Amino acid sequence: MLKIEEVKDIEIYIGTLSELLVQVVDDGASIGFLPPMKLSAARQYWQTVLNPDVLLFIAKLNNEIVGTIQVHLCTKQNGLHRAEIAKLMTGPNARRKGVARALMKVAEERAVSEGRTLLVLDTREGDPSNHLYESIGFIPAGKIPNFALSQTGELDTTVIYYKNI
Repeated sequence: MLKIEEVKDIEIYIGTLSELLVQVVDDGASIGFLPPMKLSAARQYWQTVLNPDVLLFIAKLNNEIVGTIQVHLCTKQNGLHRAEIAKLMTGPNARRKGVARALMKVAEERAVSEGRTLLVLDTREGDPSNHLYESIGFIPAGKIPNFALSQTGELDTTVIYYKNI
């Protein structure tokens, strides 16, 4: 059974989340890191994630963490109505089981409860996530070529999405 939980204390999850991050990066996910990813680098990343404007959710399948998502609440005076979806990841063995869709649903619901009316995100052009985002109502706003370095040394295009909620 799939269960989504909000994380308030990263310490109890840091080992498992670090392993998940290494798995998804080494499997080719474009989430800001390049493979091969060291476990120590993943741990260092997770130690800095939680702060008052970042909401972190984990997905558990049969009590095992298989995915995560972040909602970054904009704190600028002119952006208090918006939030950014970040670091959506699903472990390679848990894909195609509704994990990412469930995480997106909870993230959107929480953004609404925080008074947000606009969500934004970006993802590498051509990734399977493009289909997910468009299927749940996100609209492509445009593309930025040469945005992110890939593991092959090439520069990938990113697609910027938005959704009024």
